[in-house]
Amino acid sequence: MQQKYTNNLIKETSPYLLQHAHNPVHWEAWNPTVLAEAKRNNKPLLISIGYAACHWCHVMEHECFEDEEVAKVMNENFVNIKIDREERPDIDHIYMDALQMMTGSGGWPLNIIALPDGRPFWGATYVKKKEWTTVLSQLSELYKTEPNKVIGYAENMAQGIKQINLIATNTDTDTYSLDRLRKCVEKWSGYFDTFLGGYRRAPKFMMPVNLEFLLHYAVTQKNESIMDYVDTTLTRMAYGGIFDHLDGGFSRYAVDTKWHVPHFEKMLYDNGQLTSLYAKAYAFTGNAHYKEVVEKIINFVTTELKSKNGAFYSSLDADSLNDHEKLEEGAYYVWKKEDLQDVLKEDYPLFEDYYNINSYGLWEHENYVLIRDKADNEIAVKHHIEILELQARIKRSLQLLSEERKKRAYPRLDDKILTSWNGLMLKGLVDAARYIQNDSYLSLALENAEFILKNLTKSDGSLYHSRKEGTSTINGYLEDYASVIDAFIGLYEITFDEKWLSTAKQLTDYCTINFFDDKSELFFFTSKEDDILIRRTLETSDNVIPASNSIMALNLLKLSKFFPETKYRTVYQNMLKNIQPNFDENPQNYANWLHLVLFENLPFYEVAIVGDSYKEKARTIAKNYLPNTIFAGTQEKSELPLLKNRLVKGATQIYVCQEGSCKLPLTHTKEVLTLLRLNNYH
Repeated sequence: MQQKYTNNLIKETSPYLLQHAHNPVHWEAWNPTVLAEAKRNNKPLLISIGYAACHWCHVMEHECFEDEEVAKVMNENFVNIKIDREERPDIDHIYMDALQMMTGSGGWPLNIIALPDGRPFWGATYVKKKEWTTVLSQLSELYKTEPNKVIGYAENMAQGIKQINLIATNTDTDTYSLDRLRKCVEKWSGYFDTFLGGYRRAPKFMMPVNLEFLLHYAVTQKNESIMDYVDTTLTRMAYGGIFDHLDGGFSRYAVDTKWHVPHFEKMLYDNGQLTSLYAKAYAFTGNAHYKEVVEKIINFVTTELKSKNGAFYSSLDADSLNDHEKLEEGAYYVWKKEDLQDVLKEDYPLFEDYYNINSYGLWEHENYVLIRDKADNEIAVKHHIEILELQARIKRSLQLLSEERKKRAYPRLDDKILTSWNGLMLKGLVDAARYIQNDSYLSLALENAEFILKNLTKSDGSLYHSRKEGTSTINGYLEDYASVIDAFIGLYEITFDEKWLSTAKQLTDYCTINFFDDKSELFFFTSKEDDILIRRTLETSDNVIPASNSIMALNLLKLSKFFPETKYRTVYQNMLKNIQPNFDENPQNYANWLHLVLFENLPFYEVAIVGDSYKEKARTIAKNYLPNTIFAGTQEKSELPLLKNRLVKGATQIYVCQEGSCKLPLTHTKEVLTLLRLNNYH
């Protein structure tokens, strides 16, 4: 189809940028040449940041960026730059901090007006057409008539952006205690929705980072109320419309309090982390529903987001074409009652009760979003059928609906490959393989790990951040290294192939040289090889994805057990001490860091298994939820400190160690589990 307009984004590979390539706006991608031109012409920058699956980004594009009148105002007065936040999280961090300083909140689309050198002086998220053109005209006039006023504000804003990212060195040498942690969790629990799960508010984000820590805390502290909360949240999330009951996978968040109506985009990073979380919860509880959730997530990811060569794509859009050929949020996922009746026929009444095709499950415009609120046994008793019959009929109904749904226009795919998100999904597959013990998940994990080595790693051992259409680009950020290191350590613990552990160590040592900040004793988000915009960010707050520094600190703890001769222990302990002053006030923003508090205050075990049956014995032990334990193993000799000189011919021996000091070797896995459980849980 002949397009009326084409701008320079047509040269890009990002699906988000390409969505805007035929706007009348003269968009450019972020690059030094464009910034230099803005400085030469003394034109302010209009920077608009979003991502391909973002619903409100699409709305603003349609209302503003596709409008010729709006484009005229933008083109005449600004150098217009479009950024995919997933490609350039380094820039997104800066401008999101700026927006939150200006307005007290953030989100996408993220729109910033900045000086030609990139220092911001105005920002907003979604803006309607009339307000957008008005504010742009006003800002353009202000920049022309009172430049000193604008420059002064931008200078102050830049100073603020630098200041809020400073981390003070903590001179307190005490480790954060278990008593302080208990008080911290008690205060945090005041926000919990103990009936519906999550927090007592809407919208509701799943926050796997928080739930994974709370699971760890509940188990090791034998805290039944926290465990009940975790169970309630995991169950309600999986019951809710936020989970795709037909084909698996979670959407990004729910707009209501009961996890019913999602913001329908599906992101790889959520589903990778939730795979880990539900697998660990299954390992501890034995809840078959959690296992089913893991299986359905992996089915979704491998069916809809997996490339032929083992990588995983980024996301599915919230919007898809409806019956009128218009993009509509959720169009692919929702159902009319009469359509369900037509497809399911005699099984409809049971399905109606199971998935609430009633006032509880109604959304808008006579559309229903499938949501459960009762366990299988309750439904079975009500309908006077056996649970197995119920499950068989529901499974058959879901298959029929899945086939029917495939006739609809499918949501758009963001098919760029992000190293960090692949690391999160790889860790999910590793945990699924470990706790559910499905060998096909290990095969998927190995295929993805080999892809990372072959296609996302440079000849000098460093990582790329992104890959699209066979080309890898952009230097890796700390999040890329942190998530891949974490996944590779986990992969070693279930394969005992030392390639993965040595690669994790090499990547860690690369980070120490290229990302470490001697002043804060943390790691910068960007390498010293990269250009700096206003500051080098220190990412420390955990959010829907854990902070790259918190992942690195946990990586260093584990690696310090495998390689005790290194300085890894000193580094992660200093990182923890410099961040721990934040825990009392905002534990939910530091949930991944809080694992370290448990690790530092409770016994931590290294389990070394040596001999012919090492894999079988490791598999039997490691399928249990043992968060304070790492595993090493070999059939023969190994130079790893945990395994060195431990081989006894004709026997498979299991050594349970702390800080390299080991108890007498055991031969039976039951003895090992008794010892680990006795000392892991308090």
